[in-house]
Amino acid sequence: MLQVCLNGARSRAECSHLPMTPDELAVAAREAVAAGAEDIHLHPKDRDGRDTLEAAAVAAAVNAVRAAVPGVPVGVTTGAWATADPKARAAQVRAWTVLPDHASVNWHEDGATDVAAALLDRRVGIEAGIYSGTPAAQRFLDWPESRRVLRILAEITETAPQDAVHAATDLLGELESVATPILLHGEDTAAWPVLRLAASRGLDTRIGLEDVLHLPDGIPAPDNVALVCAARETITPRWGGPAGPRHGR
Repeated sequence: MLQVCLNGARSRAECSHLPMTPDELAVAAREAVAAGAEDIHLHPKDRDGRDTLEAAAVAAAVNAVRAAVPGVPVGVTTGAWATADPKARAAQVRAWTVLPDHASVNWHEDGATDVAAALLDRRVGIEAGIYSGTPAAQRFLDWPESRRVLRILAEITETAPQDAVHAATDLLGELESVATPILLHGEDTAAWPVLRLAASRGLDTRIGLEDVLHLPDGIPAPDNVALVCAARETITPRWGGPAGPRHGR
């Protein structure tokens, strides 16, 4: 499965064509799915362009994208940078009026299990974010409900390509006992090497302006479509078909 991460916590200062409003996210999602993306991850924004977990913003973003790509799963972030207090973050999840199909929870953040419990109570799929170079993997494996997540996001934070590939290999080793599907991805200059590693191992992966602003040849990406097309060209020969496997492992 190839997921597109449409915007992330970036701002227009980093990427002038970053989709931020619900309408912009809808257009970006429609184009990315047409190019081969099978799942959507997005960060709802407030009027100042900052990530938010407020119910109205989540509802507007999710509704707009669902209308643009009916039947395609849509997920959002629950990152602590949007709401620092973990109890407040869990309360915001419980206040959502429109539920995404899934939401990411970063296991190195304080209160991850509280946020995850809120999502489970509301029957929202959990993408368990496991950052390399943190204690997140063991924290997640020690969580009694770990088998109930939708997938694991093996998130490689090292940006030097060789370091990132080594870190990815180590992190996958830590997670080798897990039967849950794994989505492996990197960021910035390591995004493409890690994507190739994911494809070689038959794992889910993702690409989009959240993770990288350049194409494999170093040229600035004009939009998410260009990134998805480049990812498809990279992974299809390894996955053996136009759509790739439905899940990893």
